[in-house]
Amino acid sequence: MPLARSLSVTSLSGLEDWDEEFDLENAVLFEIAWEVANKVGGIYTVIQTKARLTAEEWGENYFLVGPYVESNVRTQVELIEPTNPELKRTIDKMNSSGCKVYFGRWLIEGSPYVVLIDVAFTAWSLDRWKSELWDLCDIGVPWFDREANDAVLFGFLTAWLLGEYAAQSEEPPHVVAHFHEWLAGLGLVLCRHRQLPVATIFTTHATLLGRYLCAGNVDFYNNLAEVGVFHCAAHYIYYIVTPNGLNVKKFSAVHEFQNLHAQSKNRIQEFIRGHFYGHLDFNLDKCLFLFIAGRYEFSNKGADIFLEALARLNYLLRVNHSDVTVIAFFIMPARTNNFNVETLKGQAVRKQLWDTAHTVKERFGKKLYESLLVGQLPDVSKMLDKEDFTIMKRAIFATQRQCQPPICTHNMLEDSSDPILNCVRRIGLFNSSADRVKIIFHPEFLSSTSPLLPMDYEEFVRGCHLGVFPSYYEPWGYTPAECTVMGIPSVSTNLSGFGCFMEEHIADPSAYGTFLYICYTFNCLNMQHFTSYLLSTGIYILDRRRQRIIQRNRTERLSDLLDWRYLGRYYTAARHMALAKAFPDTYIYEPQEPTSTTGFRYPRPASVPPSPALSRHSSPHHSEAEDNDDEDERYDEDLEAEKDRVNIRQPYTPPLKNKSPGNSNGSSVCFCFVPALLYHSLSGDHQPHTPVSVCVLFLGLPVSASIYL
Repeated sequence: MPLARSLSVTSLSGLEDWDEEFDLENAVLFEIAWEVANKVGGIYTVIQTKARLTAEEWGENYFLVGPYVESNVRTQVELIEPTNPELKRTIDKMNSSGCKVYFGRWLIEGSPYVVLIDVAFTAWSLDRWKSELWDLCDIGVPWFDREANDAVLFGFLTAWLLGEYAAQSEEPPHVVAHFHEWLAGLGLVLCRHRQLPVATIFTTHATLLGRYLCAGNVDFYNNLAEVGVFHCAAHYIYYIVTPNGLNVKKFSAVHEFQNLHAQSKNRIQEFIRGHFYGHLDFNLDKCLFLFIAGRYEFSNKGADIFLEALARLNYLLRVNHSDVTVIAFFIMPARTNNFNVETLKGQAVRKQLWDTAHTVKERFGKKLYESLLVGQLPDVSKMLDKEDFTIMKRAIFATQRQCQPPICTHNMLEDSSDPILNCVRRIGLFNSSADRVKIIFHPEFLSSTSPLLPMDYEEFVRGCHLGVFPSYYEPWGYTPAECTVMGIPSVSTNLSGFGCFMEEHIADPSAYGTFLYICYTFNCLNMQHFTSYLLSTGIYILDRRRQRIIQRNRTERLSDLLDWRYLGRYYTAARHMALAKAFPDTYIYEPQEPTSTTGFRYPRPASVPPSPALSRHSSPHHSEAEDNDDEDERYDEDLEAEKDRVNIRQPYTPPLKNKSPGNSNGSSVCFCFVPALLYHSLSGDHQPHTPVSVCVLFLGLPVSASIYL
């Protein structure tokens, strides 16, 4: 049967069962991305977390290709000699021709081989390659655009690598070259122009066009049908939607992640004690930690909605005299020059108070010990002397503060024009004592080596109570996925790929801690509505410890759905489709049409979900009777999980077949991977034409590139 035009995520996976092993012994996979051993954004997470599964599938025939960045190589890569003889000859030939190519193992799970190319060393060829790019493809690159210049150098060098590998192979190789995003995509174009015997795959992870349109307050979701490229893309390309997964680590103890949550929460509380010194007039045991994280796109990521909702939430908490305090973290990297002095001082004051308390405790303990040695009960009034009180008073005076706790932990280079800070000034949330909602803006990636908040991002997420991601434009969304696998509830929208994914595969997402804010129109994403939603489903279900534990158990149960062991099948299927297209005499791929019965489908939990209905709490003030009802709920986590496992539909694994050995025609095929879920706009049963211009779509928007099939 002909190749399916698309493979829907509705069935997750729509891929039929394997009927025999697929022999990859004579095939080689090169996965090419600018973020190989080079953390820039979300693609790094995709490559890093997927590497173990891909290395297990391809073994010694799997090579990641990326740029050589010395600072990263020192800490992440072990440089070694190539084990593949063809690749060794290839690297030696390129190095002798004026390149600098390195080979090693990336020190991550799976320890994959990496080929790292020093693009700066070959900068002398930039003008010549730009001219060739213009002559071949009519693509011009500005001389002052460093990012585009790096893409040109990287593209020509990767095409050189692939062509040299084919030339150094004694027999015609079966090579699959998988290119990620436009920074690596030029290599694919050159492979086609040079007619290299390589099966090609292209993955787009986002589009600049989509980001700019959405950031410009355009109701583009309701106008997708007016974009004329849909017809072209639906009829002339093969594509498959590839959701992104994570490496899910199951713990030996079933509820170990609950303990990790408590440990990380304690570390966040220590930071809060220092940040709010002198104004710590709220109970940390009744404090909820919310956060939003990701690329600093103020409206696309929903930071504007979140801030407005927090302002309204603050008003509701104050007028109802709630004793709950909400602390909202904004983890979004921006341009800074250093830590805020007042923020650093807060952590120093906290440490000083801790040291003082330990000094007094040791003096007290020594006196107590000496009293017990002589067989006398201590006189408590004499255990603390004047010197002890002097030490403690001095420490208390040091906590006096003449200003409010800072909003931003760093000194911003563009403070007056920063969107988050300007919005905070407008809504008036300045961390005053009267505010029940506090805001902390941390404009850099979290790190365990930070003198301010020494926590990795994973540890920080585990310590929070709720992730809030009301995205307007989010092709996939790793942040809510990371929350899910760590057992932390999250709020997302159905305008994001992740939100659509969970909506399709879970009968009642909110019961599992994935709260979907449903948006039908651009105007639906309004502040008052979202505030009510955040209040009723995201805050006060978390106001009781028992409810939080139940919710985290159910959220963590969804981790199998997001594991690369499951979602990696899409990448596997695409690579095999590419091999079958490029080398039809050796490989064959015959996918079945997807059905509604295949793949994971999570039912409602067996017991009554802890998440209340939207109308359950009309205000932050709920009755004690409701709390008593919660205590009377019968809930057995192990029993409920076992019932769910019985009801969950399990996925199939995709089939691939080997044909008898024969001569391949060496033709190339490009597959466009779209890790977003607006795939329904792309459909059709027409056969492809060769050559044909390819319009790669991402969330319904075209990528500005033209390639050929």
